[in-house]
Amino acid sequence: MPCHGLEQYLSRLHSNTQADTQVWLDNEGRAQGRYFNSKLTSAFQPIRLLDSDTVIGYEGFARSYSESDQGLCLWKLLDHAANDDESVELDRLCRMLHAINFFRQPESETHDLYLSVHARLLAAVEGNHGTAFNRVLKVLDLPRERIVLQLPAIVEHQSWLLNYVADNYRRNGFRIAVNAADAYDAFSLLDRLRPEVIKLDVRQLPQDIPVVQLLSRCEERGVRVIFKRVETGESREALQRIASRTGLLLHVQGFLWDLPKAVLADAVPRLQAVVRRQQEEASVRNSALG
Repeated sequence: MPCHGLEQYLSRLHSNTQADTQVWLDNEGRAQGRYFNSKLTSAFQPIRLLDSDTVIGYEGFARSYSESDQGLCLWKLLDHAANDDESVELDRLCRMLHAINFFRQPESETHDLYLSVHARLLAAVEGNHGTAFNRVLKVLDLPRERIVLQLPAIVEHQSWLLNYVADNYRRNGFRIAVNAADAYDAFSLLDRLRPEVIKLDVRQLPQDIPVVQLLSRCEERGVRVIFKRVETGESREALQRIASRTGLLLHVQGFLWDLPKAVLADAVPRLQAVVRRQQEEASVRNSALG
């Protein structure tokens, strides 16, 4: 394990939960955390190149801890039960858990980690955003340059707040990703926030033309565009058309390829690839017959 600080930290953690323990390890070495009476851990979803086994990064998600499966997504449930201060605490705990659980795995060595910043934290934190997380990374000897912080979509009249937070995180050495409502919103965010990454919900794509223009402008500026929530064959086909028009390698994320899992995996299992190819060939045959 190349992160000496993380290695030392993990060696000091208890192997089971105690009443006064906030973070501990399970039998498989996964870090868990406590939030009120809930046990949390991490799951990771790959971000990959379209129609390729190449993984370029992972997004971390908070899950309820389970020994038998990947657990449940409980952010929304806990968020409604928490005030601003408690939500900030949860947000920071999740990012710490994700960083530990990601970088402790050898498969993380060449990949980026994408971590979300909760909307409540934007206004609730009065000081310099990113300072607390930066301290954690330094103590654990984790590579800040491989972490991308994802800012949430917010209403237009709060755009000044997004600018302020993005500037704070950038001053602390983090790369920034923004979630755009659509291609037109992405153009605005590109000029206003100068992010390193823009994430677009593939379900909100308009006709191909503005997306093609957006990709061209982002390519000129060295900004990565990630199409998220790709869940259907129709969405993949729409992206394939865009890739064909632009000649660019598109970055994608979604259940069509990957469910969030605790263990990192660089490639789609070969069996899944074979099944998808068979389904595609059957679809082509059916279209020809119909």
